[in-house]
Amino acid sequence: MHHRIVVLGAGYAGAFSAGYLARQLHSDDFEITVVNAEPDFVERLRLHQLAAGHDLRHRPLAEVFARTGIRLRLARVTNVDAEQRTVTVADGEGIDRLEYDTLLYALGSTAADHGVPGVDEHAFHVAARPAALRLRARLDELAGAGQVLVVGGNLTAIEAATEIAETRPGLRVSLATRGELGGWLGPKARRHMLRAFDRLGITVHEHTTIARVEEAAAITADGTVFASDATVWAAGFAVHPIAAASGLEVVPNGQITVDRQMRSISHPDVYVAGDSAFVIGDNGRPLPMSCASAGYTGMQASATIIGDRTGRKIKATGLTYFGNHISLGRKDGIFQLVNGDARSKPGALCGRSAARVKSAIVATSGWAIRRPTFGRPNHKYRLAATGEHSPELVAG
Repeated sequence: MHHRIVVLGAGYAGAFSAGYLARQLHSDDFEITVVNAEPDFVERLRLHQLAAGHDLRHRPLAEVFARTGIRLRLARVTNVDAEQRTVTVADGEGIDRLEYDTLLYALGSTAADHGVPGVDEHAFHVAARPAALRLRARLDELAGAGQVLVVGGNLTAIEAATEIAETRPGLRVSLATRGELGGWLGPKARRHMLRAFDRLGITVHEHTTIARVEEAAAITADGTVFASDATVWAAGFAVHPIAAASGLEVVPNGQITVDRQMRSISHPDVYVAGDSAFVIGDNGRPLPMSCASAGYTGMQASATIIGDRTGRKIKATGLTYFGNHISLGRKDGIFQLVNGDARSKPGALCGRSAARVKSAIVATSGWAIRRPTFGRPNHKYRLAATGEHSPELVAG
């Protein structure tokens, strides 16, 4: 009987891990099923570009996993029962339960509303493809005239604000953040970022907390009203509540607690990769929710699954965070290196060179995802793809 490996999510962590497992494990002994709501691989790092009006390359998962032996199930995950080793999924045909022997949980994250009233009803975000397309449609409706308020001071907020301002110069773009914009950056990088904001005409409201979002405005904690035709909520990420309800041990924010080899500390037959994993990096700090973390944790989880199932030595993947890549439109950017304590170094790569480096890294990630079994000869497998597109699950 085949050992059943079920991978939940086909974002950067899940898609890479599934492909690597298919490359390393013999198909006569293992059955790999990937469950994902979206029919396409979504380049989450580029969703702010999609929202601003740029078209992204179409990458159907059916083509990505073709001839790998991986079974693709297009469905939305609704429940995980870690005790019974089952996953409940829903698609256009109804509800089904999948049994597993090994589970790789890589469902990723979505935008965190932090309990602020009106965010779900009136704000937009770029943490998922359907949400990015919804924002794009709203920006199209504004026809180049109107006010856009981006809420947040992290990388996603910075990239969304600059991309929208550059792509749609007729819009008046502003950004509100609770702290100092880019305050974690080194002096050189922060100066460059602020110059980019000035060049693009983006108004910055620092030390400003948004307490409520309405259809055409955002209200601060002190009652100041910011008129907004489109409020873009980019104030951090939250993991799907499925993990906390599954019986797996989680930390207060819902991330699954894992050991250094990405095994759930409460259920060792469950492995975790991507934003859903709470793991301490090599610098003694929790890995941040990021594409880089998806890569590290995906590689480690895959290596551990292979080692646990075959007896091979488990390779240790470095969990070192090197820095931040930030796009400032299509032809500008920042690459801020950090030290061992995750503090920014004084220097940084800025401008076109930084933009080219980030573009190359993102392109390389896409190339690797499209070739999940690169290096394995004589593929003799067929793909079984079933289900319907369901947009509610954020995978990756």
